[in-house]
Amino acid sequence: MMEQELVNGHDIDVDVPDDVQNGDINGAVSDIAGVDGIKTVDSISVDHRIKRKAKRLIKQLSKEVVPNGATVLPTNRYLKNSRKPRNGFGRGLPKKGGAGGKGVWGKLGSELEEADVDMNDPNYDSDSLDNGDIELKTIIPEMSEEEIRKSVESIVLEYFEHGDTSEAALGLEELSTGTKRFMIPMLAVEIALDHKPSHREMTSVLISDLYGRVVNQRDIAKAFDFLLKNLPDLILDTPDAPTVLGNFIARAVADDCLPPKFVQSYKDKVDCEHAKQALARADTLLSMKHGLVRLDNVWGVGGGLRPVKYLTRQMTLLLQEYLSSGDLHEAQRCLQDLEVPHFHHELVYEAVVMTIEAINGHTEEMMCKLLKSLFTAVIITINQMERGFMRVYEDMPDICLDVPLAYTVLERFVDRCQKAGFLTEEVIKKLPSRGRKRFVSEGDGGRVKSHDFV
Repeated sequence: MMEQELVNGHDIDVDVPDDVQNGDINGAVSDIAGVDGIKTVDSISVDHRIKRKAKRLIKQLSKEVVPNGATVLPTNRYLKNSRKPRNGFGRGLPKKGGAGGKGVWGKLGSELEEADVDMNDPNYDSDSLDNGDIELKTIIPEMSEEEIRKSVESIVLEYFEHGDTSEAALGLEELSTGTKRFMIPMLAVEIALDHKPSHREMTSVLISDLYGRVVNQRDIAKAFDFLLKNLPDLILDTPDAPTVLGNFIARAVADDCLPPKFVQSYKDKVDCEHAKQALARADTLLSMKHGLVRLDNVWGVGGGLRPVKYLTRQMTLLLQEYLSSGDLHEAQRCLQDLEVPHFHHELVYEAVVMTIEAINGHTEEMMCKLLKSLFTAVIITINQMERGFMRVYEDMPDICLDVPLAYTVLERFVDRCQKAGFLTEEVIKKLPSRGRKRFVSEGDGGRVKSHDFV
């Protein structure tokens, strides 16, 4: 250990052994000073100093072994404020995940937790939340345009399946659209442009039901404004987009979702020819006599709501047009546009009856090709096909009155359809045969015998 002593007016650093008591220090210093006056530190034995210094270093760097086998690091000054465990079992990580000790950052993620209120804070005001000066509100971030587009598209397509506007409105209300509410009617119309007239009618009904609940008049007007500007792009996928959009605008005016002056006010503001065409279409529909009433059916009456006679007439015209043109794809499209899959057995019935009345091999071949294509495309199901043929079987006694060769033609046509592979064995087995009557010989007393010939 180093001691400082004043000898003859000079400060001398003296290396004193650890085993020297405090009482012997003065004697040791006197020995160092000696008779001749001041002695320097160099007079101390060099070997003795080296040994003592080495002993001190070893004592500092060595580790004290505890009975349980663990080691304890020396308590040096640089380790005094260390947050790491000192028992040798730690992984070098902060104690308590950084939450221990004063003046530390705290545990990871603790900044997300609700902070405790410090009652001793001079700025704390217990009445600030009670007297209404501070109002707490939950802030929900506004959705991006891409997120709104995906959400609205899924809700509208689902609405096309179930047709419940209330359920669709509930789903749209949950969207955090904020200032982008106008995108809801805009996207609904864009989706309807690629669908059938019945879906466009459903879209018009949806916009009418959303008015005042999810969107207002300004949102709907802004939506049609964007659609008019985007007509050059919409017309690429839907060639008749100007006409369809004009129908939507006129229908929105008829449903009181847009003011009547909307069309007139926009006529002088657009330069695009397609937009002018759409506005002219809407103006024409609104200018008709009783136009607002007629606009309720601007998209037509869809599906099974139409009379049976009307559907039967349309299917007959469809078959006649097919016989004259031979276009299978056009016949399929026209049948699907009727949107009556439950009534497709009527087309089968009319096709078979038309074939029987024609008594023509070319007609039989074309009708067989049409029925096969509709069956292969799953437009006409097996049940609808069977039901159509069974209806013909039941009406054969009446058909035979107008066409004497009806049974022969029917048998030939069924055989052709069987070879085409779209008739079931049940239909073929139930094929009727005409019962022929003949008179027996005079010896039988003029009795008439009935025989069925296959």
